[in-house]
Amino acid sequence: MRLSSLFILAGLVLLAVSCSKDKLNPALSDTAGQEPMSKAEMDQLVERFLEEQNTPYRWETATTRMLWSASVRSDSVMALGYQPAGAQDVLGRIHEIDPNSGAWAAAREKLVRFVVEETNKEYPGLNARAEDLFLNLDRQYLPTLDVRIFSQRIIEALLKMPEVRYLEPMGYTLGEIEQRSDSGCDVQAASSIPSADYTTTAPSVKVPWNFYYSNIPTAWNTSTGAGIKVALIDTGTPPPANQPKLGSQFNSGYSSGRSLERLGTHISGWWWWASNDGPNDQCGHGTQMAGLIAAPRGSGGASVGAAYNCNLKAFRATTDVVVNGSSEKAGVRDALYLSGSDGAVKIVSMSIGDVFYSSTVADGIIYAYNSGKLLIAAAGTSLTWTSWWGVIFPANMSQTVAVTGIQDAPYYTRCNTCHSGPEVDFVIVMQRASNTDRTSLTLAPTGNQPAYVGGSSAATATTAGIAALVWATNPSQSRTQVLNRLKQAAQIYPSRSSEFGWGLIDAAAAVN
Repeated sequence: MRLSSLFILAGLVLLAVSCSKDKLNPALSDTAGQEPMSKAEMDQLVERFLEEQNTPYRWETATTRMLWSASVRSDSVMALGYQPAGAQDVLGRIHEIDPNSGAWAAAREKLVRFVVEETNKEYPGLNARAEDLFLNLDRQYLPTLDVRIFSQRIIEALLKMPEVRYLEPMGYTLGEIEQRSDSGCDVQAASSIPSADYTTTAPSVKVPWNFYYSNIPTAWNTSTGAGIKVALIDTGTPPPANQPKLGSQFNSGYSSGRSLERLGTHISGWWWWASNDGPNDQCGHGTQMAGLIAAPRGSGGASVGAAYNCNLKAFRATTDVVVNGSSEKAGVRDALYLSGSDGAVKIVSMSIGDVFYSSTVADGIIYAYNSGKLLIAAAGTSLTWTSWWGVIFPANMSQTVAVTGIQDAPYYTRCNTCHSGPEVDFVIVMQRASNTDRTSLTLAPTGNQPAYVGGSSAATATTAGIAALVWATNPSQSRTQVLNRLKQAAQIYPSRSSEFGWGLIDAAAAVN
């Protein structure tokens, strides 16, 4: 059967690339008879690029052999960006393009037919069909395809075609990061919280200590974020029964009349049996970010969000904070498209990223940006072995507002795991200098007892909440007007730091 044959082929690819040279299947060699590069070789090249360029790795710098090697040493899924031959300024008008019409559909069909025919030429008897090699051909919202490619010869041929904008491995990740694939997860409520780390306000919620550095509680006298919808692209939110503050109690106490949408764009499972994971957070990170942005000002002693009256559209697009799997890249891209297409969404918060630039995710970023959304992204949170890598993707893009975290004293000392650099726009105080385990407070996956959360992730979600407070004072404002108000209320403005941008935002000044 076709599906079983393709399943066997995928397995042979993974098996063959792990074997010694004399056992390598010749059908999996490139046109010069080379075997795939080792993961160690590729990791070394990537790490050298990161060290020398201090910017996320771009696959356009790789040789075709490395593209092929990275593909078959992961899951063989590649992102294929397409266009009609001779098309101009695709990214500038990506929000206006209908990939199912006219020349766009014709270009896609040409590429699909080419990959299917060439795959069957290279692997006789496979009888692969388009639906075997391409995922979701029936759901084309952006001019990009997710495709399985096993051959370097096909990669080389595609890159020469005028209909191809880019061709990149989607599932490859550095070995060091792969070993920490659960980054940001395993969230638990704090066993105890010193009284200095919060204040209590009516009806009965905890205000995190660090909110006062940005004058968020004072800003509530003017704005609570009412009427503004924030999209959160992360690991999802918990089942409403587990955390009622993001369920039946989302509208409670001083929080009322707002909406909560929970969506899933992450796909798991093998290619042909893949299924949508749904909206439920299986990590805990998305729950924490949702809490920082929008936790209600209710009762029970839980922590409150920076914009406790905003609307929330929460996506499960990733399994953790590192966007390093093919299904994660597709999930984030699709969430960006849905956020960009939602006219009510004003702000998109992304406390996620990677050290690889992803063109298919960038398509989603630019689509949402061109649709007028304010995109706020984490500059990066790592252990010491990666903190020198600079600002990660997508926070390094000009279309995003990059945020990082700093300690409470002395000012402008970045948090011990935070990235900084010239792309950073704002900072949030979110860590005690005297005890780096004492960070901001937010919702835990269950119960009212808050959890600690830090890094540029917490700084990003908090900034998204502040932006909602500002936008709510005049919902007809443009993104540029809101961003200018945030800048003008920042501590360093009109100067700009090479590490911390315009600095710490005074939310009370910004809303007024």
